[in-house]
Amino acid sequence: MNAKHKVPSIIVIVAIIAVTGVFFNSRFASDEKIADKILNACERNESQGTLDILQPLDGTVYPRDLAPPVFMWKSSDNADVWMLHISGDAAGEEITFLCDSTRWRPDADQWRRIKSIAGDSSARLLVAGALRDDPENPLASTSVTFSVSEHSVEAPIFYREVNLPFREAVKDPSKIRWRFGSVSSGERPHVVLKELPVCGNCHSFSADGTLLGMDVDYANSKGSYAIVETAKQMVLTNDKIITWDDYRKEDGKQTFGLLSRVSPSGRYAVSTVKDRSVFVATEPLAFSQLFFPIKGILAFYDRETDTFQSLSGADDPEYVQSNPVWSPDGKYIVFARTRARQIKTSDESRVLLTPEEVRRFLDEEKDFKYNLYKIPFNNGEGGEPEPLAGASHNGKSNYFPKFSPDGKWIVFCKAENYMLLQSDSELYVIPADGGEARRLRCNTMRMNSWHSFSPNGKWLVFSSKAYSDYTQLCMTYFDEQGRTTPPVLLDWFTATNRAANIPEFVRLQSGSIVQIREEFMDDVSFVRAGDQFYRGGDPNGAIENYRKALELNPDNVRAHVKLGFLLYNVKNKPEQGKEHCRRALELEADNVFALYDLGHAMLVEGDVNKAVTLLEKAVALAPEGLNMQYSAERMHHSLARAYLARDENKKASAHLRVALEHAPKNPKYHYDLAVALSMTGNIDEAIAHYTKAVTSDASVDKSPVLHKHLAETFAVRQRFSEAIKHAQKAITMARTLGKTELEYQVMDQLEQYRLAVMQMQMSGN
Repeated sequence: MNAKHKVPSIIVIVAIIAVTGVFFNSRFASDEKIADKILNACERNESQGTLDILQPLDGTVYPRDLAPPVFMWKSSDNADVWMLHISGDAAGEEITFLCDSTRWRPDADQWRRIKSIAGDSSARLLVAGALRDDPENPLASTSVTFSVSEHSVEAPIFYREVNLPFREAVKDPSKIRWRFGSVSSGERPHVVLKELPVCGNCHSFSADGTLLGMDVDYANSKGSYAIVETAKQMVLTNDKIITWDDYRKEDGKQTFGLLSRVSPSGRYAVSTVKDRSVFVATEPLAFSQLFFPIKGILAFYDRETDTFQSLSGADDPEYVQSNPVWSPDGKYIVFARTRARQIKTSDESRVLLTPEEVRRFLDEEKDFKYNLYKIPFNNGEGGEPEPLAGASHNGKSNYFPKFSPDGKWIVFCKAENYMLLQSDSELYVIPADGGEARRLRCNTMRMNSWHSFSPNGKWLVFSSKAYSDYTQLCMTYFDEQGRTTPPVLLDWFTATNRAANIPEFVRLQSGSIVQIREEFMDDVSFVRAGDQFYRGGDPNGAIENYRKALELNPDNVRAHVKLGFLLYNVKNKPEQGKEHCRRALELEADNVFALYDLGHAMLVEGDVNKAVTLLEKAVALAPEGLNMQYSAERMHHSLARAYLARDENKKASAHLRVALEHAPKNPKYHYDLAVALSMTGNIDEAIAHYTKAVTSDASVDKSPVLHKHLAETFAVRQRFSEAIKHAQKAITMARTLGKTELEYQVMDQLEQYRLAVMQMQMSGN
């Protein structure tokens, strides 16, 4: 282009701005006209089409200090533009918005105008959908009313954010996060605690918010509990951690310390101890765990005296006593109770039932319902528990009680069965001393739980799955008569791939807690974290944590044992695996796990003599086994296989019989016993065990020696057709295994059997 024809760049920019401005002004004017046409049409005929407003629901009350909330609706009509019209009760200011989706959030200025329109009474929200090309004929419209309370929330919320399904959170607890923030901020609350490599669970605060209590896995105790003063920067150190295992430690039984609560004064903490629970991971994403205690008593910890004591009246071993909460004055405790269920387990000290025990329990116990009881704390002396009318013996399961801050009301969950994460859980309210239970209006259509009162008693926050499989927080207004309003969804509080639970209002200023970090992790804690990864099917995560444990303590026997097993059996690093097992035995010569793992490795590698030495010692130390992975039947079977490899068939038979006592239907054990018996001449019994083995699982049929002996036995009895069949099997197996000498031996025998058959046929027999 010639220079004289160039247009100065500033002129171009101005021209673009001018044209763009015209376009935007034109679009704005067009939107205004569309909105007016939709509104005028709705005024002529408001109710039409199929449209449901999801937020706000009719009668919703918003807190005065709430950040701009979400407005949501759904419709089966194919509208491409939506109008929202908000007007007050009295004639005056009104406002109209236009949007292209079924979800809209006002900005801060728009929300101020909306609250101004609502004033001291209420506002009407009209939502209508239409086609941009035909705004005078709306496809659907409906309206609701809402109001803005004179009361603010004031207090921030502390809550936990969990990845789903729950088995993933258990496998890798470091992905769980804790947030702390105010409803007055439109920003997602700040993450104050994250990357905790062990499980952290229920938390609670003292009434003034100056003390935090939280379940944490520490060292070798699932019942550890951190109690720490709140501050902007908080550190969880081992001197801040107690363990509920210290209550009656001499009985040797572990405890989880379920659903612990700090007292209003902060002096005490109360928990369920000596517990046993049903825990099983389930398939649906929304409800991916089933967890509830079937045994346990209440005990409390006194921070002033550093002592543990059971709470008399709530410590009856015939019952499970759980969910303890304090009255605002600290004089009473309300808890959930039902008759404990006794179930025979392989290890009475275990807190959790095995998956098989869970299945058996659920098959036998179709119903498991809790009732709410109230008991005086009486400075730790306890008293007589009394059932709370309206929340006990009503044919339902009643749990998670919470007092209102003024002590007048108790809000609790009611479901058909169990507790925690029940899809039919709903919130009910009763007077604090019991009475008629009323279903709260704030309940959503799916799961309502984990509720907490704001310190001023005007607001209740709770968790719900009404709008997502990932649990979200909702809030409702709570009046002096114990009535609530439809729920307000705090949708911005939770990430889209996280479930929010255990929300707790805290009597602190927003920003009072900025970061919580742990400094209590030791080598034992990392071993526990590794165990979680291993149980969750993540060997790499397990190995990483076991290595961290050894970095802190190179002499941690459990870490060496676990690493030895995984490196040998899972990661195909046999030399490294064996080295860790040997190191474990150097540190602890009688460690059954290392003895068995190294012995089994020697057996696999053909070092039979070392295998026998190690496995004999392991079985002698733990003849009844240790757990499911190191069970009695598995240990005795491995030793029997080692004896078979050394042709010590009588010893092998003895241990195989023990294995079958524990697992009488196991085809491998029957088959190996048949081999051992055939080698010692007990052919009839060998045939019986062989028959049981191949009837259950023909794939175990792999021993040419056994079939050689069976062929010989049937030949002696002149049952030549069966002798020939087993001889042919022996030849095939021997050929596959490269046992040429055995193959030729049986081939010679086979010819003899066939010759005998021909002679019998010729003689007419």
